[in-house]
Amino acid sequence: MTFQKAFIFQKIEGILGYLKETEELFKFSDKEILADSGKLHIAERLLQLIVDAIIDINQHLIKELDLKVSEDFQGTFYILSENNILPTDFTAKIAPVVGLRNRIIHQYEKIDKPLFIATFRKNYPDFKKYLKFINNHLKTID
Repeated sequence: MTFQKAFIFQKIEGILGYLKETEELFKFSDKEILADSGKLHIAERLLQLIVDAIIDINQHLIKELDLKVSEDFQGTFYILSENNILPTDFTAKIAPVVGLRNRIIHQYEKIDKPLFIATFRKNYPDFKKYLKFINNHLKTID
């Protein structure tokens, strides 16, 4: 079977677009974002779209490389880490973003909005690091 890189490259392009939108949004201060429900909802949606695309990449890699299947989306990061696609320390930092995504889209609990924006702003560069690790791994696949 030939590994399907095109799907992953398509997802990467989407994430890069969402990250560009995130950078535009983050030209506003946290206070400005929090004062404007539209901007806040944009931040929530961008996080969801980025994480959804990452989960798609993780699941695709797991399927295409015939790796152990994860019981949940957060676990997909750990499967990639166990197979030397993502570094362990980075995985421990980024994997919990799935829980935040779930709280936002399923409204499991009230989100601390100031903390959400501050954390998203501080950690969104991790998504670029994720893409770097994935691209590096793709280079090893013929």
